[in-house]
Amino acid sequence: MISAYPWSPFFQGLLDGLGWLIAKIYDVIPNFGVTVIVLTVLIRVVLLPLGIKQIRSMQHMQLVQPKIKALQQKYKGNKQKQQEEVMKLYREYGVNPFSGCWPVLLQFPILIAMYSVLRFPQHPIHIPDDSRLYADVTAQIPPVTSPSDCLSLSDVCQATTEPGPPAGTSFLGMNLLCSAKEAGNPNATLVDNHKIDGKQIVYRVDCGSGAATRVPYYLFVVFMFGTTYFQQRQMQKASPPGASSQQQQALLRFMPILFGVFGFFFPAGLVVYWTTSNLWQIGQQYFMLRTRPSAEELAARADGKKAKKGFMASLMDRASDERQRREGPTGKSSGETKPGPATRPTPPPKKPGSGGNGGRSRKKRPKR
Repeated sequence: MISAYPWSPFFQGLLDGLGWLIAKIYDVIPNFGVTVIVLTVLIRVVLLPLGIKQIRSMQHMQLVQPKIKALQQKYKGNKQKQQEEVMKLYREYGVNPFSGCWPVLLQFPILIAMYSVLRFPQHPIHIPDDSRLYADVTAQIPPVTSPSDCLSLSDVCQATTEPGPPAGTSFLGMNLLCSAKEAGNPNATLVDNHKIDGKQIVYRVDCGSGAATRVPYYLFVVFMFGTTYFQQRQMQKASPPGASSQQQQALLRFMPILFGVFGFFFPAGLVVYWTTSNLWQIGQQYFMLRTRPSAEELAARADGKKAKKGFMASLMDRASDERQRREGPTGKSSGETKPGPATRPTPPPKKPGSGGNGGRSRKKRPKR
């Protein structure tokens, strides 16, 4: 099997690992929807330390934000002094301004990988070909590797003439291979981005029949939109006041709408994954926001961790020590000499008997 990601063996390994895991879960729980939910929970458990660190970092930044604003106002004419005092405040309260960014960035590869694993049709398929899930998926979307696998010689490669049995991928009245766009169509067409001899590959998939079968698809799209919006609102409340610009706030309002549109065209399996992930994140943030630490607790916790500093705290301490060493006790660089006021030269000490009266000391005459 040729990798679709030759530029990234690590990412290909991640996709194959997720495909192997979801196939093993399906062997135990032969329901594709429940399998997606269980896999989502497992991923969120693995990412739980990162999620907690992200929320705690935002809470800590929110606590010290008034002090940061006071320092910025106090040293608004001296940017270097302002930065030094802000870094000193971060060390005092044990706050790392960058710790809230990494958890978000590290979650993106997982999101992209889940999209690649749960989206069908795909090439290569990341599920082991000897698994039960592979058999249930390929009963509807058979693999096409050569022109002989096409069932017609038209301008497209028609992989199936009749829809396969959707029992293996059905969940709450939905075929999780279908999207809300194809809902209610018993002879829907799924188009593969992969081509064979320049021909587009198409599959016939059963996505239900009648208007009533569209209801669960549409409900999940609405649920996906609602949970995304609520989760974004939670994060906005946890962020420090004034930390987000008007453009960022507009983006937070626009993202739920964007994902709602995506949810209409995404396969229902991805919508189930995203909604489950949102629900987990909402619950996690709810309990974390209820246990918000006070400024005193944060300072006391930082005092207890001074002997065990992190990498960023150590770098900030070293930079501050080096700056103080170069500037010296006067606060100026050792290479600079500030000219002082003009001083008179110190006269040489007078020799004994070298007064102005010829060397004779003047004695006071006693008064008569």
